[in-house]
Amino acid sequence: MLEPKRRKHRKEFRGKMRGKAYRGSTLSFGEYGLKAMERAWLTSAQIEAGRRAITHSIKRGGKLWVRAFPDKPVTARPAGQRMGSGKGDIDRYVAVVTPGKIIYEVTGISYEVVKVAFAMASAKMPFKTRLVSKEEIV
Repeated sequence: MLEPKRRKHRKEFRGKMRGKAYRGSTLSFGEYGLKAMERAWLTSAQIEAGRRAITHSIKRGGKLWVRAFPDKPVTARPAGQRMGSGKGDIDRYVAVVTPGKIIYEVTGISYEVVKVAFAMASAKMPFKTRLVSKEEIV
């Protein structure tokens, strides 16, 4: 699973997920992209599941870029532990996704294949997504 090599601070506050994604909201590498329409925390396991679904669908054709990286640590306490005694240990890492963020990009494959691949990846995401292409933007 994806996680940062090192961090300035080990644990982090939950934070707010306000606003829209302005950075990372346009296609930078590929012809087609999977864009988030809602806000959520995207875990490293969900990112990997979507990546595997896309690579399975495109069958060694084209190129795939993963644009989301889980850099936010989420802590959790063990089950059945009493209140107090501080913040829990790091359980997983998540990527904060706001509306407009491009999660995956692909190039070098036909629209029909991309449509099926992104439909499979979209089923793994905890939010609604949309397929975007360079033709729409230009």
